[in-house]
Amino acid sequence: MADAAVSETHIGVVFFVGDRAYKLKKPVDLGFLDFSTRELRERACRDEVRLNRRFAPDVYLGVSDVHGPDGDVCDHLVVMRRMPADRRLSHLVEEGAPVEDALNDVARILAAWHARAPRGPAVTAHGTRDALHARWRDSFDQVRPFHGDVLDEAAAVEIEDLVTAFLAGREPLFDARIADGRVVDGHGDLLAGDVFCLDDGPRVLDCLEFDEALRSLDGLDDASFLAMDLERLGAPELADRFLGWYAGFAADPAPSSLRHHYIAYRAFVRAKVACLRHEQGGADTAAEARSYADLALRHLRAGQVGLILVGGLPGTGKTTLAGALADRLGCTLISSDRVRKELAGLAPLDSAAADYGTGLYSPKQTRRTYRELADRAATLLQHGETVVLDASWTSEEARNLLAEVADREHAAMYALRCDAPEDVTAERMRARPQGLSDADADIAAAMRANAAPWPEAVAIDTSSSPEKSLEQALAAVRPVRDLGPFDGGTSGECGSARPAGNVQSVGDEAKDDAP
Repeated sequence: MADAAVSETHIGVVFFVGDRAYKLKKPVDLGFLDFSTRELRERACRDEVRLNRRFAPDVYLGVSDVHGPDGDVCDHLVVMRRMPADRRLSHLVEEGAPVEDALNDVARILAAWHARAPRGPAVTAHGTRDALHARWRDSFDQVRPFHGDVLDEAAAVEIEDLVTAFLAGREPLFDARIADGRVVDGHGDLLAGDVFCLDDGPRVLDCLEFDEALRSLDGLDDASFLAMDLERLGAPELADRFLGWYAGFAADPAPSSLRHHYIAYRAFVRAKVACLRHEQGGADTAAEARSYADLALRHLRAGQVGLILVGGLPGTGKTTLAGALADRLGCTLISSDRVRKELAGLAPLDSAAADYGTGLYSPKQTRRTYRELADRAATLLQHGETVVLDASWTSEEARNLLAEVADREHAAMYALRCDAPEDVTAERMRARPQGLSDADADIAAAMRANAAPWPEAVAIDTSSSPEKSLEQALAAVRPVRDLGPFDGGTSGECGSARPAGNVQSVGDEAKDDAP
């Protein structure tokens, strides 16, 4: 028989006896939860059992009454099946034990619940862009007194700036998530310490039962909480795989920028909690807060939405570089040559060769093409997609048009100009088969003569191997590079600290990390 034990948090006490665990809620009112009367505690116990049975029905056995000396009911207990402490997911990850199968099952369980979870106006109201921004602002206000003391001030300010920029330009993304039914009544507090990997499958415990508003969230946000915790435990590869499995089971096409954003949000909530504990004298909480803030900043940088212009004269390899860059970053590629022919009703490989500035390449058709590039890019940026635009960009008017788009959609803009010697570009144009481009040596010479200076662009030497050109380009767009998980993907052509000890094996009763 397992040893008897007791574990206590600021809101409850858990008694372990044999193969059972009994959770008693303390008569406290902390603002975000109220257990001050017996009736409120009873309701909380019944809600806890009802809600957690969605994930682990064989663990949450029911609610028992506590009788006083006079025989009257004086309190209530959540009765649970006791979980083995050595099968806690956080423990297994720290020990380096194989947990991939269990995490795959957790992703499936979570996605299955999200597919049938309650939805509706009362739930989706908490998944809007503005609702998320309000939660971020509350956290910013709460940690601001700790700038320069607990948190690095420059890092904290950068976090706030990156969050503000991302949310300012992404309202259509959040609206689309709601329209697609992605905001649900979920788990709300999915941490590795609350998952137990048993022989017959994982058990997911301890959902956030005391506040429906905090439990109403985007399913990706729900999954990202566990991904954040896995990364905190030193397992970013597991975090990446888990979110990939979840996305597959949930058929969720979310852009990587949103994954990064939700992980950052969860990490910053934990940073805030650590700051508040530091104020109360908690040991090692300052370092914990900084660690979580660093994690948040890394993901916000990696999730920054970008607009990348890849330009250059014919034969400089701009199309090759643009495609390789989009593949490497897992973002969307749009080609001006393809869009130009699409607007004219031509197939991509149909020839539209003409003298410089005539036919399909007249100023009117060129302006139309670049306006279409701008419109498509704007739509993608609004939905959280980083975009690579492959065009010559020899016109200052065209570059300014896209700069306005980046500014309006709060996206970081990067300009890359491909350069190669004329003899190299001439040989490339001579040897290449018929493709999207109709340019020849005469067209290239005319474009060179009429090209507006582009001093703000980073020059990329494309005279050697494509791999070296890509390396230069990646260095130039470092803020949108793969600084964390989710760096893969394919480009599209688009014309609380746990209580000390090892006895609390039913999940953590403490919910002090609520956003």
